[in-house]
Amino acid sequence: MYTQDWASLSKFFLMLAALLGGLSVAIGAFGAHALKATLEANQRLDTFELASRYQFYHSLALLGVALLMLQIRHIYLVYAAYGFIMGILIFSGSLYALALSNKGWLGAITPIGGVAMIVGWVFLFIGIYQGKIQ
Repeated sequence: MYTQDWASLSKFFLMLAALLGGLSVAIGAFGAHALKATLEANQRLDTFELASRYQFYHSLALLGVALLMLQIRHIYLVYAAYGFIMGILIFSGSLYALALSNKGWLGAITPIGGVAMIVGWVFLFIGIYQGKIQ
């Protein structure tokens, strides 16, 4: 069992999910309009869109975990939330940087973020499986 104030932690993740979700829409729109010429010149428009899409999906996943934490208290749900956050930062962040800078070595970082996202889903499964509904 996690000893920190559970409701405060859930609220933090809810706010972060809202922020990251809103940013994914704003970044995606900015990329589609203001950055379109740069992204097309770099031939990285699809890369940028992938980063935005995965950021949005995992912002929704984070939102779900934060809501689930209000019903199930299990440390693995906290780990899942951090997995999604790290995944967004590393996976989407490296793809955004790659798309804008066209520095190929940034693509080598991306799989680390993908692994963090997968680990987040695994922790979510275990947290639900082992947790008890309050």
